[in-house]
Amino acid sequence: MGSKNVEIVEVWADNLAREMERIRQIVDDYPYVAMDTEFPGVVARPIGSFNSSADYHYQTLRCNVDLLKIIQLGLTFSDANGNFPPDCCTWQFNFRFNLNEDMYAQDSIDLLIRSGIEFKKNEESGIDVNDFGELIMSSGVVLSDSVKWISFHSGYDFGYLLKVLTCKPLPAEESEFFETVRTYFPCIYDIKFLMKSCKNLKGGLNDLADDLKVERIGPQHQAGSDSLLTSLTFFKMRSQFFENTIDDSKYLGILYGLSDTLSHTMHHQDKEDSNSHQKTQNLP
Repeated sequence: MGSKNVEIVEVWADNLAREMERIRQIVDDYPYVAMDTEFPGVVARPIGSFNSSADYHYQTLRCNVDLLKIIQLGLTFSDANGNFPPDCCTWQFNFRFNLNEDMYAQDSIDLLIRSGIEFKKNEESGIDVNDFGELIMSSGVVLSDSVKWISFHSGYDFGYLLKVLTCKPLPAEESEFFETVRTYFPCIYDIKFLMKSCKNLKGGLNDLADDLKVERIGPQHQAGSDSLLTSLTFFKMRSQFFENTIDDSKYLGILYGLSDTLSHTMHHQDKEDSNSHQKTQNLP
């Protein structure tokens, strides 16, 4: 599971089709997909009464994802043992975003600028989300039981991806959200949820990587580097704490911070029938 000489490929509108074709060619052999997004913060809070704290968190997620636009998506591909493809493992998709027209939380934008994101280039050369949605739908990356998604505290990440894939607002109810997530992403591991079973592991992705002595490649708070760190950390954690085998009946399909019990119940129903990431800087 070497991480030396890893290249993070920058994807803009002009090379989107070419890079998506490269991904199409590798996903069958490297079906473990670590994912991270960058988005423009949290700008709204829902009002009214809520069934639980998880329901409040979902309604906060929903109103913000519906209002805002994704800025970056990072995808890192590996095989079941954490080995990367020979030529490239990580792609960073840069979406069209206009600071003069689109909504955002200023503190989040300031953080992303300090991390090296050049919003003028996003405005001029960024990917149209509709173009991306069309290409990823036919890429073999989504709607596939053989693809394992790896994430960290990823409710918002999957919320933004669903918005891109469906071209619709997020479902009003959390149960329908989980159902839709599991249609497009049948197999998800959320590292933050896995950490609950690991003694002495706590904190954010960077804290976890430091504890496991995983080295970051690229700048923090950029989606490509964060997805690569997510991949490296997952396999190191799986090796040290799970004897290289994750029990899917306990851990598959649960997004940390949302209704863990709900998604867990749905997973067991499926087995019987047929077989806030909220970024650290955006926490309330």
